[in-house]
Amino acid sequence: MNILVLNCGSSSIKYKLYDMTANKVLAAGGAERIGIDGAFVKVTMPDGTKKQIMHDMPDHKEGVNFVFSLLTDPEIGAIKSLDEIDAVGHRIVQGGDKFNKSVIVDKSVEDGIEELCDLAPVHNAGHLKGLRAVDTLMPTTPQVCVFDNAFHSTMPDYAYLYAVPYELYEKYHVRRYGFHGTSHRYVSKRVCEILGTDLNNSKIITCHIGNGASVAAVLNGKVLDTSMGLTPLAGVMMGSRSGDIDASAVTYIMDKLGLKPQEMADYLNKQSGLLGISGISSDMRDVADAAEKGDKKAQLAMHMYYYRIKKYIGAYAAAMGGVDTIVFTAGVGENQTFIREKSCEDLEFLGIKIDKEKNDKIHGEEAIISTPDSKVKVVVVPTDEELVIAQDTERLVKELKNK
Repeated sequence: MNILVLNCGSSSIKYKLYDMTANKVLAAGGAERIGIDGAFVKVTMPDGTKKQIMHDMPDHKEGVNFVFSLLTDPEIGAIKSLDEIDAVGHRIVQGGDKFNKSVIVDKSVEDGIEELCDLAPVHNAGHLKGLRAVDTLMPTTPQVCVFDNAFHSTMPDYAYLYAVPYELYEKYHVRRYGFHGTSHRYVSKRVCEILGTDLNNSKIITCHIGNGASVAAVLNGKVLDTSMGLTPLAGVMMGSRSGDIDASAVTYIMDKLGLKPQEMADYLNKQSGLLGISGISSDMRDVADAAEKGDKKAQLAMHMYYYRIKKYIGAYAAAMGGVDTIVFTAGVGENQTFIREKSCEDLEFLGIKIDKEKNDKIHGEEAIISTPDSKVKVVVVPTDEELVIAQDTERLVKELKNK
């Protein structure tokens, strides 16, 4: 079965085409700047090289259409006809409390995603455009939605509720949802396969550390708690997001800067985090380079960054009554050795010991980076959210056909 996985953002479309029978990726790439001048698609060629193709894409329908044309292109394509695509799987950021598992798409699902746009206006609107573009271009092809917050739906109410009047949850669904769930789900399962341990008898802390970052406490295969909240703003410090902040500090800043609610949201989401403290960049690589050269604000940003990850590790070890395994994943978690080391520093009292020499060598590959005598295994596991989406899509489409 050939599964196309689409991740549609507000102005982008990332895609991967899987041959699930042969267990391989046939094609991958991403469209950028949809609806903006200078739109292009970057395609990963079979030999690993990348090719950039300029193409005007005024909307997602044209973006998806152009992706389809590249997939069937005689020179760089992977298939001869769109009929070879058996199903399309979509990443959806916000499923709210309407969707706690992956689902086959129908009108009620699309309507549900649209109703949740208030909770994730940028993300869900983009996803919906992708869904509807495929509706138009491939109307008979089954589609599946895999929700970013679904894995976190096992959180108990005492963990996901905010201490505000309960009617806000009843009327407006104000609660913590958590995100990066597909990644946390993949790496928590994969690390048990690597270590030969039982997921259903485990205490795992998964650290998805990229430009967006979140930490989750996975107890016996189910999420007990996670750092993001109603939106992806909460939790640890991120590339351009503040992470946790006193709500009164928010209103204070709004008053001092004369900002309206949406302007304040943009301020915390797009001008804060590493970027806001360092004044250099939201990219950890740029900030790390500046810190190494002696830039004081870059050094401060780095310290704040790993200190907050360490606090969540400690908090989630307490929440679960201990920890067996810590996983680092995503761009920073997989590649920034210094962040991994410092996030685990001084946690020996929890049984955590990093093998510094081994840690320094690991970039983007599966590896145990703790010492042999460490009671807690610390492991790097590259994430593969697209594969999880493809697997869920294959399973649900097969179930649909067997009904």
